[in-house]
Amino acid sequence: MRPRATVTRQVDSAERRVRATVAALAALCLALTGCAGAPTFEPAYAMARADLGMHASATTFANFPSAPLDPAPSAETDGVVLHVKQDIAVHQTPDGPVFARLPATQLENPTWVPVIAERGPWAQVLLPSGPNGATGWVRSDDRVDRARSPYVVDVDIDARRLAVRNNGAVIGEWIVGVGSPDSPTPRGRTFIMAAIEETVTRFSPIILPLGAHSETFNTYGGGPGTVALHGWPDPAVFGQASSDGCVRVPDDALRLLTTLPLGTLVHLR
Repeated sequence: MRPRATVTRQVDSAERRVRATVAALAALCLALTGCAGAPTFEPAYAMARADLGMHASATTFANFPSAPLDPAPSAETDGVVLHVKQDIAVHQTPDGPVFARLPATQLENPTWVPVIAERGPWAQVLLPSGPNGATGWVRSDDRVDRARSPYVVDVDIDARRLAVRNNGAVIGEWIVGVGSPDSPTPRGRTFIMAAIEETVTRFSPIILPLGAHSETFNTYGGGPGTVALHGWPDPAVFGQASSDGCVRVPDDALRLLTTLPLGTLVHLR
């Protein structure tokens, strides 16, 4: 069962008038396995751990211009994801300067982020913060669980098509709506950051915010310009480029997408 929360969300022009409140609902049970050990801390890393309160939190509301950018935004990963159980330091390089802290929750959901590279005990992960493609290096310790998601979501923006793959095999494919020419859907690899139950509006029962942001709008209705996968009541939008940057999906696509583990890789091509 996926955790759901009600939050203030606006995701496209019609949704930007919406005001909602935040309330956590249920616990998450992911189809993931494995966990990390607890290595001995090196002195410099122990100091960084103690000083976490000095650094901004890496959430969808934050922007880190100094963050290293994704070096291969179209590449696949091996599906490894990290569950952040307590706040951890985010470094520019392995053993390098700390520029942020990655919190244990994102929009009232547990934090799961995909790993795009590894170097010894260090993992480079995609961040939910701006700019698009922002990454950081974190160290595996007792505050991080290591797991694997076999799923990948692939959105072909030009063809307006979304596919879900399980270990490479397509298990669902749909025509979807994408951003308009004036507010295009951003491209690159990102991930499913949270699952939000929408109780105020009826345009989508569940919203799946991604770790990506509109490059046209700084905000949607006062919140961050977070791009999401979500449903839409009028099927005429599918196959069209008419949203403010989000990906609008049919009901059966949304039902499948809501079953995927948080941290699942999403390609916006």
